[in-house]
Amino acid sequence: MNREKSEKLFIEAEKVIPGGVNSPVRAFKSVDMAPVFIDRGKGSKIYDVDGNEYTDYICSWGPLILGHASPIYFEGIQEALEKGTSFGAPTAIEVDMAKLITKAYPSMEMVRMVSSGTEATMSALRVARGFTGRDKIIKFEGCYHGHADGLLVKSGSGTLTFGVPTSSGVTPGTARDTLVATYNDIESVKALFAENLGEIAAIIVEPVAGNMGVVPPDLDFMKGLREITKAEGSVLIFDEVITGFRLAYGGAQEILGITPDMTTLGKIIGGGMPVGAYGGRRDIMETVAPLGGVYQAGTLSGNPIAMKMGMNTLTYLRDHPEVYTELEEKAKLLEAGFKENIEKTGVKAQMVRFKGMTSLFFTDQPINGYQAVMTSDTQAYTQYFKAMLDAGNLLPPAQFEGIFLSTAHTTEDIEKTIEDNYQALKSLK
Repeated sequence: MNREKSEKLFIEAEKVIPGGVNSPVRAFKSVDMAPVFIDRGKGSKIYDVDGNEYTDYICSWGPLILGHASPIYFEGIQEALEKGTSFGAPTAIEVDMAKLITKAYPSMEMVRMVSSGTEATMSALRVARGFTGRDKIIKFEGCYHGHADGLLVKSGSGTLTFGVPTSSGVTPGTARDTLVATYNDIESVKALFAENLGEIAAIIVEPVAGNMGVVPPDLDFMKGLREITKAEGSVLIFDEVITGFRLAYGGAQEILGITPDMTTLGKIIGGGMPVGAYGGRRDIMETVAPLGGVYQAGTLSGNPIAMKMGMNTLTYLRDHPEVYTELEEKAKLLEAGFKENIEKTGVKAQMVRFKGMTSLFFTDQPINGYQAVMTSDTQAYTQYFKAMLDAGNLLPPAQFEGIFLSTAHTTEDIEKTIEDNYQALKSLK
């Protein structure tokens, strides 16, 4: 494929934007090529500035559950735009959105809208500290919760891709209050509580890990987190920025049957616009200003255009629960095809799926946590990614990310991708 315009744009971008991109994984650095610059998307397809067509398995990293440019997202948007784009004052649609979210997530008795997933997780942890009067938090190796200072300690997503598990610029004092445990290993959590008696404000966890690739949770591990936080008076925070409204209307907590104290949301609740939210038990959320002493604010929080896009998406998902069955069936089809191809070609790889979330890892190790993930052959992924891109499939430009499907992906899309996967795997031998 000719990508001359993308390559020229990248050269220009590098002069005025750090690394030429506004988010690191977009740089395609880990797959050793210039990034593809996108012109437009429609349905399951995305088109670059050179006119190349790809079946898109990134879906803006999750929010486009109905595909690109769905009319469902845009219903009533022109009218909303004509009323104004931002007021810095309350609007009725913020109340409607809060009601919709709290009904979908009974654990979220109150909710505060923000503008990104990072802002949601950062704020939730501040609230947990304010509520408990404690300083320390526990996160899990390989789990990414946004780029707030205290969370860039052995994190996932782009930090794994670029080999920077702890970002420079994070002060030792900040890092000292972040304790790191092993995902799916409850004993590692118990050990941290024993070493830090009465000091741990919260555990924050992806109920289904999605930022070191997809790593399914061990149910006993997740139940253990709920038990230990209750016993120790700590706040259990589910980071459902990826899983919220994507795995099920009620998120991973609905599937797992576990009620956290707080939840963070993002991605889908904006219908493609920049939105996040955090919420939880009423007594916890009443510590947030102006009711309590935990300060958090944002000029664009609850932006009416983002709220309208989000309301359109969430209302559709509420009224069409069959979407989740459809997405899981599509993920199963992709999983089965990839697994058959792995067996036929003999390539050392694992196809992992949890409900509608999938990942392909280039390792022969069972994927149960960070250590297994890190055995992946990133060079093999680089070759594979390029072969799939040339065949018209836009996959995550990093080994440690998930594959996202939408209702717009057709059986024909997936069957072609499976055939392209076979050819790409064959080329690695």
